[in-house]
Amino acid sequence: MREIATVVDIAATPGHVWRILTDLERYGEWNPFIREASGTVSPGGRLRLRVFPARRRPMTYRPKVRAAAPEEELRWLGRTLLPGLFTGEHRFTLTDLDGNGTRVVQSEKFTGVLVPFLRRSIAACVADFEALNRALKKRAETTAKKCAEAAGSL
Repeated sequence: MREIATVVDIAATPGHVWRILTDLERYGEWNPFIREASGTVSPGGRLRLRVFPARRRPMTYRPKVRAAAPEEELRWLGRTLLPGLFTGEHRFTLTDLDGNGTRVVQSEKFTGVLVPFLRRSIAACVADFEALNRALKKRAETTAKKCAEAAGSL
């Protein structure tokens, strides 16, 4: 097993961040890593994700949603080839920073017999996760600010 994780603090509520993470159809507008996404964001639902790693060619996955707890956790499980060869459990955990924003931990746990042979590819995912985190932060903070301004003008 191998696990990687990245963290970003965002000046927006967990609800606002959650709406962005679960609005799959808009991923192409802001997400540099997962540029195409569709599916059902609920436990047992299937997603179709097209990822564009910085140092590799694009790939399409059809993971199964394992958890979708609004404002708390989004988690899916994807397999490459046959079960037991290479599995990735991707997770976004959202934590309310006492009303001062949201901490997002993006992680992935890799298991299977191919993991020892894919260490460099797995390590390269950290940069992709960090790029996604930066883009999520920018998207959430920009749209939260616009929402606040619009509410203030009513």
